[in-house]
Amino acid sequence: MIRTDALDQLPVRTAVPALRRALDDRGVAVLCAPPGTGKTTLVPLVLAGLTGDGPPRRVVVAEPRRIAARAAARRMAWLLGERTGERVGFTVRGERVMGPETVVEVVTTGVLLQRLQRDQELSGVDAVIIDECHERHLDADTVAAFLLDVRAAIRPDLRLVAASATTDAQGWARLLGDAPVVEAQGVSHPVEVVWAPPVRPVRPPHGMRVDPALLTHVAAVVRRALAERDGDVLCFLPGVGEIGRVAGQLSGVAAQVLQVHGRAPAAVQDAVLAGSSEGRRVVLATSVAESSLTVPGVRTVVDSGLAREPRTDHARGLSALTTVRASQAAGRQRAGRAGREAPGAVYRCWEQAEDGRLARFPSPEIKVADLAAFALQAACWGDPEATGLALLDPPPAGAMGAAHEVLTAVGAVGPDGRVTERGVRMSRLGLHPRLARALLDGAASVGGRRAAEVVALLSEEPPREYGDDLAAALRTARQGKDAYAARWRQEVRRLSSSSKGSGGGGSGPDDAAVGLVAALAFPERVARARGEGTFLMASGTGAELRDGSRLRSAGWLAVAVADRPAHAASARVRLAAVIDEDTARLAAGHLRFAGEEVRWDGHDVVARRVERLGAVELSARPLKQPEPALVREALVEGLRREGLGLLRWTRDTGQLRERLAFLHRELGEPWPDVSDEALLSRTEEWLEPELSRARRRSALAGIDAGQALRRLLPWATGEGARLDELAPERIEVPSGSRIRVEYGGPQPVLAVKLQELFGLQETPRVAGVPVLVHLLSPAGRPAAVTADLASFWREGYRAVRAELRGRYPKHPWPEDPTTVEATRFTKARLKRE
Repeated sequence: MIRTDALDQLPVRTAVPALRRALDDRGVAVLCAPPGTGKTTLVPLVLAGLTGDGPPRRVVVAEPRRIAARAAARRMAWLLGERTGERVGFTVRGERVMGPETVVEVVTTGVLLQRLQRDQELSGVDAVIIDECHERHLDADTVAAFLLDVRAAIRPDLRLVAASATTDAQGWARLLGDAPVVEAQGVSHPVEVVWAPPVRPVRPPHGMRVDPALLTHVAAVVRRALAERDGDVLCFLPGVGEIGRVAGQLSGVAAQVLQVHGRAPAAVQDAVLAGSSEGRRVVLATSVAESSLTVPGVRTVVDSGLAREPRTDHARGLSALTTVRASQAAGRQRAGRAGREAPGAVYRCWEQAEDGRLARFPSPEIKVADLAAFALQAACWGDPEATGLALLDPPPAGAMGAAHEVLTAVGAVGPDGRVTERGVRMSRLGLHPRLARALLDGAASVGGRRAAEVVALLSEEPPREYGDDLAAALRTARQGKDAYAARWRQEVRRLSSSSKGSGGGGSGPDDAAVGLVAALAFPERVARARGEGTFLMASGTGAELRDGSRLRSAGWLAVAVADRPAHAASARVRLAAVIDEDTARLAAGHLRFAGEEVRWDGHDVVARRVERLGAVELSARPLKQPEPALVREALVEGLRREGLGLLRWTRDTGQLRERLAFLHRELGEPWPDVSDEALLSRTEEWLEPELSRARRRSALAGIDAGQALRRLLPWATGEGARLDELAPERIEVPSGSRIRVEYGGPQPVLAVKLQELFGLQETPRVAGVPVLVHLLSPAGRPAAVTADLASFWREGYRAVRAELRGRYPKHPWPEDPTTVEATRFTKARLKRE
């Protein structure tokens, strides 16, 4: 029997008429409704015609997480007075509860993606609701883009609703073609904000690490909330590990402690969502409880202020979740959970001053995640570059480039970027393309069942207590009776079924099989030992094992899970398998290089015949007759790294370069640019033939840079012959001396004794530019600087004469220097002559 009273109490009911009108008129709508208003449970029932009015329709609801999909289906079935699998069912990876009368099906966005690839028309489906679209999960963005394609091309009758728990819906409205935005008001009670920062500073999160001092503080705040407030306490933590550690510190509290996350057993999830009439509860949850699930009985929220987001280091081939500060939007969502049923409070474990500096919204996954799976979905859809997809944010070009490299390496796409038959099969396995490759290729060598066992371990990382040895973790999972082992066995059954026909039973020891499959999944992470628990991966990144790891004595590893702490030079290995060199060669064959390698190693040219897997050197021997072109490239690289000082430079050569730089700056073409960058880009014009004849660093020191630079002079136009005219090396002054001009600064400089310029009225010029005259005392010390000699004689000379006349009485100091003859001699010498 339908629970009418419960349905009537759901606040979203008031928005249903407007939603129906929007869908009747436009076929698309954005529904904004706060958590707990019934948007996930009442709206699908209404659209399916199960609440007593409206035509019957088949509705698919897409949820971002398996736990949310199961919970939504169970809640809707309860509202109808039925069991799940009758008129409301669900499908998640590895589990399907459906019946012949099912008209509302709740699926994960990943399952809906697979279904769209197999059946673009979504035959028999009348409406799709993309729930929690504000979370910006990559699968949800992709599903929306595909559904908009379907509506535009073949199913204009397909109704589409983007359901969001926030009011920031304008972007989705534009994406859906200026779709109407329907807002539902929730029942909101006031929530008091209590700022509860740690007394002492804690280290900020990096990688997966959270300062234990913060977790201890969060546990203390939970105890404080239990003492100061009534009702249940909902505590938000970033991940399963942190939930377990805080739970361990809450032993003895006068409340039942429950843990809610994607890995929690179904019985625990059901208990949390059902509420309790037997005492108080503390619910420790990940962000899954922000909007996907409604936890009854909560009056207080304790917010650690942390969340997990995916990050990809494309340069090092490392992808992992990382701990970040939760956004302001997430903070509002979490706080709102305390005011669902009555006035409540939120204890925020950070300083109030920090709140305004937090990001406004979580990072869209498409901007930060590994895009290999997305790129494969796009290629299967017929848009390899995803340029034609309607997406709120375009995929970053660099991440897409890295994704296509992965897909090409695993054979999922061809050289033209189009999906291969193998790629289509991989896309239907519900796995990351790397794991799909490991399953298909590994099955041929170790058997479908064992390949499935290893891939199931890799698709959901085992608990830390399983250790860092992947082979040992496999044996633990086989014997385990915990929740992880149960999920692992279920996934093994699914993958074994999917890989049938890919291989036989397989033979050989488990350790070798585990290593091969892991290496096939992550060929860039095959790693060779460097000593004392350190390794070098084929990607070029160093890797380190923890102290006490049984893997430290291995010669080779296939690294399955690793992260690189902030500011660390090497990655930290969290899960790996022992392999041998043959396995590394087999798995990472596409990274193999064998041939002549001529390079600059920082000191000189090194020429060898080498074989390597990416950055891992397998063998090397000296090369006696290296290819001259390769040697030349290595020498140019040496000049680029260490500078043109490797050539032979004299003082005159240095001045020649400065003269040419001056002319290029003042006159431009055809006078050449002689900066380092320009010279290194034109080595063939000025360093040949000497550079091509050189073989070692010492030969560079024999190249006369001055002679080489003169090759760049504009001889063809005749201007080259005017070098000494336009930028003379020396200028003859009135005394008869030829004084060197320095061209190294912003203005040419002529440093000359003052008496040698007597009689000169105008400042000397080079290429039309007045020189900066440094007037020197008879002892050669600076006395004055001027770029206007005539002005100096009128206004500055008198003061200089007064100062130097007593110090140098043997030299002439006429009152009017413009009317006497210049000299470089003393008065006595002048008399003798």
